[in-house]
Amino acid sequence: MTRELKTGIVAVAIIALFIWGYNYLKGLNLFDAPSKTYFTEYKDVQGLNTSSIVSLNGVEVGKIIAVKFNKDAAKRGWLTVEFSVETDLEFSKNSIAKIYSTSLMGGKSLALVPSFEGEIAKPGDFLQGETEADVITSVSENLKPLFKKVESAVVSADSVLVGLNEIMDAKTRADLKSTIAQLNATMLNFNAISKSVNEMVATNKEKLGNTLTNAELMTSNFAKLSDTLANSNLGTTVKNLETTVNNLNSILANVESGEGTLGKLLKDEAMYNNLTSATKELDELLREMKLHPKRFVHFSLFGKKEKAYVPETKKE
Repeated sequence: MTRELKTGIVAVAIIALFIWGYNYLKGLNLFDAPSKTYFTEYKDVQGLNTSSIVSLNGVEVGKIIAVKFNKDAAKRGWLTVEFSVETDLEFSKNSIAKIYSTSLMGGKSLALVPSFEGEIAKPGDFLQGETEADVITSVSENLKPLFKKVESAVVSADSVLVGLNEIMDAKTRADLKSTIAQLNATMLNFNAISKSVNEMVATNKEKLGNTLTNAELMTSNFAKLSDTLANSNLGTTVKNLETTVNNLNSILANVESGEGTLGKLLKDEAMYNNLTSATKELDELLREMKLHPKRFVHFSLFGKKEKAYVPETKKE
């Protein structure tokens, strides 16, 4: 092999390597499988650049080929993104090309959100572009209400401090110190009382144990008494007592209404007077029989003539 031939081969290899490297830096790999090219538009690509990957459901299916400013006067300032997708993928024109963050450092990639409804997209078609908020932006948006609340709280705290400074004069501070001192004294007294109680409990531990045992026995006895009362015919006894009370009430009602001998005795005045008069006459009769028995008992073997009864007259 001549020297010129070797030089030519090296030169061709260098040129080929240069072309491959240039295209690789642009995001094009000459050894990649055939692909189809599509376009989308954004007002802000947020750092998306050539060689960024295009993914579908988390799988790399293409690369960003170019990011250029739109020359259309109606969309001045917008950016047109050209990207490639593998030829064996098919999706409709309703699919979405969404920019998303690949890391917290701000790396961006393009995610293809496919739709299979409608007309199939052809190479060179424009897809709808969307931008997904990154983590920092989302956190910032979510923290905005919190920041406002914190700011409001700081303002309120500042107002409170200003008010406290106005209120806390020398006399108020002295009163506050006195209150704190009294609170400390109260806590010391409480600690002393607690210590005394603990000592008393420790000293009378045996007595307390006996007391608790007695209380347990009382509770047990009370339970037994309750069981005894529950097992006895307490209901029947109460019912009989209730019947007796009702009968007594009926008797008292009859007496009150003047029925029966006892009722008439209490309510009939004539009967009461007659009974009183009869009692009085009986008393006088018994007294007369005691003083003059011969007037009432006559005993004669020969049939002595009876004497007429002549009542005694009281001497005045």
